[in-house]
Amino acid sequence: MDLFGALALIAFALHLAFNQVVIKVASGGFAPVFQAGLRSAGAVIVLLIWMRLRGVSFQVPRNAWVGGILAGLFFSLEFMCLFIALDITTVSRASVIFYTMPVWLSLIAHQFFPGERLTRRKVVGLVLAVTGVAIALADRSSGQASWTGDLLALTSALCWAGIVVCVRLTPLSDVPPAQQLMFQVLVSAPILLVLAPFMGPLFREVEPIHIAALLFQIVAIASLGFLVWFWLMSIYPSSSVASFSFLSPVFSVIFGWVLLSEDVAPSVWGALVLVASGIYLINRKPPVRVIA
Repeated sequence: MDLFGALALIAFALHLAFNQVVIKVASGGFAPVFQAGLRSAGAVIVLLIWMRLRGVSFQVPRNAWVGGILAGLFFSLEFMCLFIALDITTVSRASVIFYTMPVWLSLIAHQFFPGERLTRRKVVGLVLAVTGVAIALADRSSGQASWTGDLLALTSALCWAGIVVCVRLTPLSDVPPAQQLMFQVLVSAPILLVLAPFMGPLFREVEPIHIAALLFQIVAIASLGFLVWFWLMSIYPSSSVASFSFLSPVFSVIFGWVLLSEDVAPSVWGALVLVASGIYLINRKPPVRVIA
């Protein structure tokens, strides 16, 4: 990992963490599921323009459709749950739980992905991360703590892992990243927009800051932001890229504390340290032994 790669991945972790605050802010003007649907619909438009300008084909092999639709369904449930979680609980709590995705993915990989068996180091990481989640769930001292929010954040993390499994185990893995992302936003947009009216009023007290927050998500996260992530994955080893994921929950808790004045209990800080340490151990590539 060179200096540019390290700085880019740190910046992207900051970017994703800041987005948790942006979602929370935008929920002041748009209902959570409606907001998620608008984000996916906007991302479809941005991706179509980007693919057209870059000359990326819109055609996808027919054998990749099943994997793409499944990934889109997981994507729909992931962000429906995450947006609702961020609406009813704090950014710090939701982020600590949501970013445990590598924990659940490593458990799935142990069963289904050859060559990705659990090692002693990964098991230690799993224990640390799960202990951190248990501590976060057990702390009910904050008035903003919500069992529903916690479980929804956990569900969104599991769905995120499900998307990775869909890509890895189906012909979708042979499809370019832009088309993979297009599947996810194209499938999720109508699902979320249809479900939104059944979950209460679509609009709240919409102000310019809420519209700006929604536009930020569409352009900087759901379309071009994810494409940057795919680009980084294409030029650096995936294990090295994944190892920076432990920074996102750290930054999310700090942003929630600083920007939203959230009351972060000591137990949540402790849970954060355990989860971040666990994710780091799970993703850390073992050093190569040099035989003299």
